[in-house]
Amino acid sequence: MYDTIIDALRRNAADEALTAARELVANRPDDAQAHRWLATSLQQSGQAEAALASIDHAIALAPEDADLHLARAGVLIGSRRIDEAQGALATSSGLDPNQFLAYLMQAQLALGRGDLDEAERLSRLAARVNPEHPLLAAVDGMVALRRGDAEHALKIVSAAAQVAPEDPQLRFTLGFVYMAKQHWAFAEQAFRGIVDSNPAAANLRSLIADLVRRQGRPADAADELEPLLANPATSGPGLHRYAGHLRLAAGQNEQALASLRTALAGNPRDRETLLGIIEAWRRLNAPDDARATLDAALATTPDSHELWLARLLFETVGSEQARAVVERWLTAMPDHLPALEAQMAVLDFAGDAAGAEAIAQRIVELEPGRSSGEQRLVEALLARDEPKAAIARVQSLIERATDPQARQGLRGWLGLVQDRAGRQAEAVATWTALAQEAAPTRLPLWPQTEAAQAWPPLAPLPQPLGARPLLLWGAPGSGVEAIVGVVDIQGGYLRADRFGPAPPQDGLQSYRTPAALASGALTGEELIGGWRAAFPARQVSNGNIVDWLLWWDNALLHALRPQVPEGMLLIALRDPRDMLLDWLAFGAPAPLAITDAQQGADWLAQLLGQVAELHEQDLYPHRLIRLDGIVHDPAAISAAVGQALDTAMPPPPRAGARRFPEGHWRNYAQALKQPFAVLAPVAQRLGYPEA
Repeated sequence: MYDTIIDALRRNAADEALTAARELVANRPDDAQAHRWLATSLQQSGQAEAALASIDHAIALAPEDADLHLARAGVLIGSRRIDEAQGALATSSGLDPNQFLAYLMQAQLALGRGDLDEAERLSRLAARVNPEHPLLAAVDGMVALRRGDAEHALKIVSAAAQVAPEDPQLRFTLGFVYMAKQHWAFAEQAFRGIVDSNPAAANLRSLIADLVRRQGRPADAADELEPLLANPATSGPGLHRYAGHLRLAAGQNEQALASLRTALAGNPRDRETLLGIIEAWRRLNAPDDARATLDAALATTPDSHELWLARLLFETVGSEQARAVVERWLTAMPDHLPALEAQMAVLDFAGDAAGAEAIAQRIVELEPGRSSGEQRLVEALLARDEPKAAIARVQSLIERATDPQARQGLRGWLGLVQDRAGRQAEAVATWTALAQEAAPTRLPLWPQTEAAQAWPPLAPLPQPLGARPLLLWGAPGSGVEAIVGVVDIQGGYLRADRFGPAPPQDGLQSYRTPAALASGALTGEELIGGWRAAFPARQVSNGNIVDWLLWWDNALLHALRPQVPEGMLLIALRDPRDMLLDWLAFGAPAPLAITDAQQGADWLAQLLGQVAELHEQDLYPHRLIRLDGIVHDPAAISAAVGQALDTAMPPPPRAGARRFPEGHWRNYAQALKQPFAVLAPVAQRLGYPEA
């Protein structure tokens, strides 16, 4: 008499099962099993509360029936009432110690709360009842997986799946095991099998979409989400945002914009949605749509900082339209500091210095010490030729600062203000004190070998000529970072890992290498062999690499001349005196310890003497890339690098690190007289004027 209901449930014909179950209950109101199947039908139809009432009626009719308590636990689990479900399962197994499914479901609940030992214990109890049941593998496999043994988990679950290949619990577990092993396609098929056999498991589609995305198919992943997006019960703003980002990744910009517009309407404060829709507007060149959509969002959410910033993106900086947007922002959020900062920037761009200064004063009244306002006020003092007041203002900020890192940053700024104020000796003293304090935590200056050595012959170029490795290096203050910015967007060959937390452990990383090469303790063949052996771990293929070196010493020529004749060395260069000054003020990519300007000058003079010898005698294929006067000009830097490599180079998206302008060292001719005297000879050798 229950077969019609069970058959309909198996076919996922929920309405048909519900009709049959209600007819059966009407005909047999005292049949506990009829109420049980009505509960199952109601649950499959999404009527959780009615299902619970029906199964409770069944238990009232047959309170000793362990199966009914097990069914009640299933209803409670489906409603995410886990604690109540645990109690129902305990009752079921207490009434019938042979309730295999009760033990199994309790084990799954234990897994859900992360109690692996309890899950394992309950699995053993279930195994005593039915040791060959394949569903035991769903628990045991997840326990192994949670303990980090994905290989053992795969072995357990795969064997069980041979016995019950269509079981959804095994497929589910198998999917997660494959995910742990990053077998994305296998995981996709495991979860897809669940959805194909049980459309009610449609919530798995978002997981399947992510697995498809991981296989590099963003358009297919977005298509996978369409059934969820079409259903009002599942199509929330987060899902539309995800679909929009997938469409962007697939280059389907119109579809991306549609999804992201829906996501923004549903959650105007979501930053990831905002970033995605801004990119869609950029690609589609749709500023009018951007303005209209953002204005609509601001009408309902006028206190959103990020919405206002996004709205400003679609107006020309300093334009009347931009000023109007800022005025609206301030009307909506009168004391919002970013809004005031935007107004300050707009006024500055429009040439209203007094207005901008007044806003800066308002900013520091609202938040004393806020950097944007303080910097603008100090700039105003310098512009009015009040250097003493500007310096005093920064010093007062330093005195009030309680955070050590903030205090250090303010002291660095003080040196720059002293520089602007013409107090060069004071600026040098400020930078020197900072350098001395930082020295114990920084890298030592590397020891240098003697400049003049007997070099091995330069080997002939290999035939056929394959890889052309480039070595990139610049001394402190050279601005080598600007070249890195150019090279980094060309072909993916740059490796900057020598400056990161996990540098390659080869000879080019070790300070001991130059002396070992010069003495013969290390051969060039050994050094280059170790360098190339590290390529796979650095994801270098075919030997083509731009290797940004931590240090340079001409002793490397003992290895490069015979072993890498096809290579080329790129050296960033500026006037050595500008380099020393920049090193003091701004530091260097490699955090080298320096205790005073004289120490830095002595070491830098010796180092650049090696560069001069390399260049004068053409000891190795190389290019000097002079960054004097162009260190803040991305296009000019690209042209210089392109000329050196005889190829066209696109400009980087932004300029390199902050530097003083060319020849700024002359302002320090007295404050750094002795250090500059040490650098003058090598500066002339490298083509720079004596004074």
